[in-house]
Amino acid sequence: MTVPDHTPPSSSVPATQSDTLRITALRRYRYRPLRFILHYVRLHARGHAVIITAIVVAVACNVGMSAIIRHLVNGMTEGGQGTVAVWVSIILFCVTIICDNAAWRVAGWLASGEFVRVGGDVRQDLFRYLTGHAATYFADRLSGSLAARVSAAASAVVALENMGAWNLLPSMLNLLLAIATLGTVSPWMALVLVAMTMLVGLVIYRLAGRGQDLHLSYAAEAAEVDGEMLDVMQNLPLVRAYGMIDSEHARMRRRIRGETGLHCRSLRYMEKLRMIHSLVTAVMTTGLLIWAVLLWRMHRATTGDVVMVTTLGFLILNCTRDFAFSMVEAMKHVTRLSETLGHLLAPHEQSGVPETAILPSAACRGHVRLHDVTFAYPGGVPVLSHFSLDIPAGTRVGLVGVSGSGKSTVLALLQRQRFVQDGAVEMDGINILQLDEASLRAAMAVVPQDVYLLRRTVGENIRYGRPDATEGEVRAAAEAAGCTDFIAAMPHGFDTVVGERGVMLSGGQRQRIAIARAFLRNAPILILDEATSALDGESERHVHAALERLMVGRTVIAVAHRLSTLRGFDRIVVMERGRIAQQGSMAELERVPGPYRDRLLAHGGDMLP
Repeated sequence: MTVPDHTPPSSSVPATQSDTLRITALRRYRYRPLRFILHYVRLHARGHAVIITAIVVAVACNVGMSAIIRHLVNGMTEGGQGTVAVWVSIILFCVTIICDNAAWRVAGWLASGEFVRVGGDVRQDLFRYLTGHAATYFADRLSGSLAARVSAAASAVVALENMGAWNLLPSMLNLLLAIATLGTVSPWMALVLVAMTMLVGLVIYRLAGRGQDLHLSYAAEAAEVDGEMLDVMQNLPLVRAYGMIDSEHARMRRRIRGETGLHCRSLRYMEKLRMIHSLVTAVMTTGLLIWAVLLWRMHRATTGDVVMVTTLGFLILNCTRDFAFSMVEAMKHVTRLSETLGHLLAPHEQSGVPETAILPSAACRGHVRLHDVTFAYPGGVPVLSHFSLDIPAGTRVGLVGVSGSGKSTVLALLQRQRFVQDGAVEMDGINILQLDEASLRAAMAVVPQDVYLLRRTVGENIRYGRPDATEGEVRAAAEAAGCTDFIAAMPHGFDTVVGERGVMLSGGQRQRIAIARAFLRNAPILILDEATSALDGESERHVHAALERLMVGRTVIAVAHRLSTLRGFDRIVVMERGRIAQQGSMAELERVPGPYRDRLLAHGGDMLP
């Protein structure tokens, strides 16, 4: 069964160059969490402007009520002369209440959409940035921890937006407007309040800053605990097989105990700041009331002034308390966001070569060449040293050798998962470091040893090779890969969900799904990374038959432990310590002395060491 010829796109929704630049530019906010938030506020500037305007109106109405009450009390103390003033004050009071509530509802309605969209943008952009990291980034990091950090960053941004809109901004505006209104009673009272408020705010800010390391330690530990818990859940069969359930329980208990200890210390530090602030503001409010009464006794303030000062005094007390508490809480979220961005927005590993060349799939012949390549992993000795290999289009080349000889490194360099330190890897004469991402990925299909399947349906996993494929093309690819029999036996056929990492399928079935995906991809270059090494004899026969159909007319580069996988290949390349020790057809290598005959075949020829 043949699959219709089709040039595969690199993805269902290709990213534009501007999108890529925007995501890459996020790294400038790695240690600037507040600028990171402002970046997303600017993306939704109009909605945020309306929300802020509505909050300003609501706060102005709230403070204005105190001034209206002053006029009401003064009108009532004037007897009949103040009757008009009393009724005007009542009408103004009612209108102000209506405006206050309406403004808050407008702000709340808009924020329920804008803030959620900001959180969604943060998660999407951080996910896209995270997937741009090279394999080295993920080597020493727990995937669960990274996923937890993406969610934590979005949650922190949304929490800070809500805190800013409903706590910080209203408290600050209430405070400023209340002080300005008190200035109409006594300018000195307003000046003293400004000085005291600034002093208290500075002290609280400095003390909150001292607890930043404590909040940072808790944030890092929380992310690690989340990641480790997910790691154990993903490897639960291993844990059960070795009877390590109790051990993992004990380990997680220790980790969670440590995390909760740090969390308690973080929260109690904030409580100390709150107690300090409560004491100071209580003294300030009491002093304000005494000052107003003294002015009244000296006939320098009316009864309405005293009532207004009392009302605004309690407002100032509540505002400064809310502002201080919110600032301390905000510091915790900013610290956690800073820790998260520091991990996620690490610079992407770059080749240093601009990706400007485009190679359309239809024009790609599949000629691969490694020229004088040298590569070493960070801190290690060269794995490949002056390595050269020419693979003409349409030929099949197998890479064999003992573990550590550099076979997998060659495949990693071909797929640009790693970057050469010297020399060049070329495709149709073009350095692959110069190829744009879409051209490089569209030219290759990969069938690995450890098949990656998403927790989606069988059909969706096959269609991953070409997202725009029709139902008929997906079924044709499945038939070409020998998948139709076992798919038909599944409860829902192509609509059966395969489970996490394909746990509902056997190893051989997963391999054939990967082969069907490669059939659908229809790329000119096929990479086989030990595609049959973990299979039993029956599964291997099915996979071999499918691979034979898949390899027709393509450039094939295969790493294999089983020499039987490479029968019929044009050339076998024997690698030793990053160099080519021998190469030739299987028949040629079997006839001449060398590592292939003397060492590899000495192990039976069916499974390499």
